[in-house]
Amino acid sequence: MANETRIWTDVDFRRDGKQVSCLRLPFSSDRSAYGTIPIPIICIRNGDGPTALLIAGNHGDEYEGQVALGKLARQLDERDLRGRIILLPALNYPAVDAGRRVSPLDEGNLNRMFPGDADGSPTQMIAHYVSTVLLPLADIVIDLHSGGTSLLYLPCCLIRVGKTEAETARLVELMHVFGASIGSISDGSGGGGATTLSATAQMLGIPALTTELGGGASMSRQGEALARNGILRVLKHMAILPDAIVEPAAKTRSMRVDGRQAFTYAPVGGIFEPAVALGDEIQTGDLAGIIHSVAEPATAPRSVHFGQSGVVACQRALALTEPGDCLFKLVVDTPLSNPWI
Repeated sequence: MANETRIWTDVDFRRDGKQVSCLRLPFSSDRSAYGTIPIPIICIRNGDGPTALLIAGNHGDEYEGQVALGKLARQLDERDLRGRIILLPALNYPAVDAGRRVSPLDEGNLNRMFPGDADGSPTQMIAHYVSTVLLPLADIVIDLHSGGTSLLYLPCCLIRVGKTEAETARLVELMHVFGASIGSISDGSGGGGATTLSATAQMLGIPALTTELGGGASMSRQGEALARNGILRVLKHMAILPDAIVEPAAKTRSMRVDGRQAFTYAPVGGIFEPAVALGDEIQTGDLAGIIHSVAEPATAPRSVHFGQSGVVACQRALALTEPGDCLFKLVVDTPLSNPWI
């Protein structure tokens, strides 16, 4: 991570005005020996003030954030700003262009490659540029995700527990300002752990909000509107857009993933028929669904049950299932005595 980035841009992050350009990711191939891959970037600045780094397309098959940032890039006028906004609507552009979670160039899952490597694969180079060039400019980062092709998600905003109580309180405040109906608070041990963008932001002391906005490789209007309005609320709260007219935030229910039992996995392969839906309240032992054998249709289907109680926050979108696929994730309310973990 210490090496100098090989990605470059003609954007001057210190210049006032709106700049619409690209990052240039070097990629040598049979058809383009000295080629670069352009990654769209928009930088809007008006004098001194905080910087918001807004990212979508970390995974290429998650669309609500991409559309929301495109709308904001067209909508925002530098005269309304007090500070700077940097937008990357298609951060992992090769994955976005292919409509895939991972990059077709190196099979890289960008949100599992932070803080990256300046001399690594294309996906590692993107992670390194964000970690060493963009994050140090930022006072807040918002990384917009959805369930992608394989998952469906309740729209939610996610944060990691801070290194101090004051840091956590600040993140919780921003989560409520963003205004998703569900706010998920993580201890950082799940998902990509220390290899995510939010983990690297936390290491650098930068507040980070993440979202889940829909899924199933579709485009949720509800999720896109939440992304756009939530960002505007945060920008106004931070006085970057002091005069913005924003919709009131929904009341956020603070929740968390309660250990590995919150996840339900497929024990066998086949066609998964769910027994519950997103947002359902579940009790331990409830039927999650059944898996029908494709090879042996006369065999009774395999029942799958939940290992704990909670609310269904996400479920598998694809019917065809293999052993080990995640079928559901549950969340539970944070205890009132200790609401941060």
